[in-house]
Amino acid sequence: MLAIRRGTIGLGVLTLAFLTFLTLLACGPAKLSLAESRGKVTCQGDQFSTVPATDAMSGRLAFVGLPPVDLGRDIDWRIDPYGNRSWALNLHTLRWMGRLVVDYEATGRRDRLDRAVEIAEDWVRDNPRGGPGTSEWAWAEHPVALRAPALVCLSAHVKDDWLAATLAEHAEILADAALYKGGHNHGLDQDIALLAIGCRFGEQDWTALALRRMSASARLAIDGQGVLREQAPRYGVYVHQRLGVAMEEARDCGVAVPADLIRRRRSLETYVAHATQPDGRLAPIGDSPADLRPKGFPAERQTVKVFDGGYVFGRTAWNDAGSAYYSIRFGPGRVLHGHEDHLGVTYHAQRRDLLVEAGFHSYEKTPYQRWTLSPQAHNVPVVVGAGFREGTAARLLQAATGPGRQSFRLTDDAYGVSRTRSVLVEHGGDLMAVLDTVPRGRQVRPLWHLGPGLDATAVAGGRVVLADGRWKASLLQLQLPACTPIGGQSVRPEEISPGYLRRVSSTTVLSPAARSLLTVIVPGTADPEISCSGGRVRVRTAAGVVSFTADPSRGLV
Repeated sequence: MLAIRRGTIGLGVLTLAFLTFLTLLACGPAKLSLAESRGKVTCQGDQFSTVPATDAMSGRLAFVGLPPVDLGRDIDWRIDPYGNRSWALNLHTLRWMGRLVVDYEATGRRDRLDRAVEIAEDWVRDNPRGGPGTSEWAWAEHPVALRAPALVCLSAHVKDDWLAATLAEHAEILADAALYKGGHNHGLDQDIALLAIGCRFGEQDWTALALRRMSASARLAIDGQGVLREQAPRYGVYVHQRLGVAMEEARDCGVAVPADLIRRRRSLETYVAHATQPDGRLAPIGDSPADLRPKGFPAERQTVKVFDGGYVFGRTAWNDAGSAYYSIRFGPGRVLHGHEDHLGVTYHAQRRDLLVEAGFHSYEKTPYQRWTLSPQAHNVPVVVGAGFREGTAARLLQAATGPGRQSFRLTDDAYGVSRTRSVLVEHGGDLMAVLDTVPRGRQVRPLWHLGPGLDATAVAGGRVVLADGRWKASLLQLQLPACTPIGGQSVRPEEISPGYLRRVSSTTVLSPAARSLLTVIVPGTADPEISCSGGRVRVRTAAGVVSFTADPSRGLV
């Protein structure tokens, strides 16, 4: 456990902070009164921190999986013991204080409420907006949005002027158009907070503004198919959950929930369901941790879904942990929580991750975090000798989605020249084939990041044997149009992130350079037979022969 002692603060700074606090009470937005308000308290305790009440009482706090920190009773709000953005944000949201209020309501233990009041009042006193020494996280837009609901919950039991004043100040910030994050999960949290404060004071202008912005923001953030513009399925899970909070809050407040908001939330369920692998984990696309297991998103009817916002998700069957599964990325250039993963694929078969993304590690600005965003951290074709242009869009040129076989063709010019990728997935005998092509005079070298359970045990003659104990798979490569095996694969160790702030060893296969390169991944066998004649490729998998046509100008069919 890490222990932190509060440092000494100059008397002048404390005096100025306290005078600022008194000024807010006297003439700031504290004209609203909790004692006189007839508004409703909307308090959903399940949105608060999972910090145990006993730890919140003692000031022994653990956030985002990092070891607990002993802050004591008199908290130094400026500390950042791990230099971690998420830790500092969680401290200032006071959601862990809200847990004490919920515990008081459940148990009637007065010491819980007294400590919650002590924490909140101390935060208000020590963190005047714009005051010297105030933490940069105290009044950042997202902590403000996440803190306000906890303060509203406290206001069910505390009617003091200091609490009314800070709630009014929070509402002013939340209502400020210049600080609003429309089309973003932060904007949704801002709307939830403003709705709660408006309802608490009976201020209809605030509640109406919150709902109006929430609807407009949802239309910007979620397209007609349910794809979230933030480019990470994990945030689809978060926004779905937060929209549920918003709708329940609106109903508790006695205001109507816009119908379009309900529709947009439901559409997110399709997106998240398709982005969930057969083993229950969310595909680690964009800032989506590889260990996240969404709950409450039912199986869909279609086994293959093309989302115009830039995703293809396919599987053998629903509700079958042994189903094969794949994803393909295209669409608008990288924004918000997206990665430079266009034309990238993942592949899961026979209960194993074969091709994976580097994953989401953290929000910390480190070289490793920047690498996880880069093309080199994804299963993409890299154009030899060309510079990468960030934020380039990619197009889906064609798609054929039969029940047992699907094929797709995509392109972009992220390297200043056209690179085209065709993907074919066969479900009768598990197989994925990928054809990468660039213009004459150019060469491409696709990257293949293997699941952490796989080792490359043999590399020869255009074949790489992948092994997980006694289980085997193969990666085969042929040069087109000659359709002959091509050697020169190199294998290098790398690290991927299986969860927040975690890194594990994995293996990356770097393909040989070629103008047109066919890669075939065959799960379940170390030595599949492969032959090619007249552009027709035949592969003997563990389940039988799979054949398809590979043509650099037409793709894979």
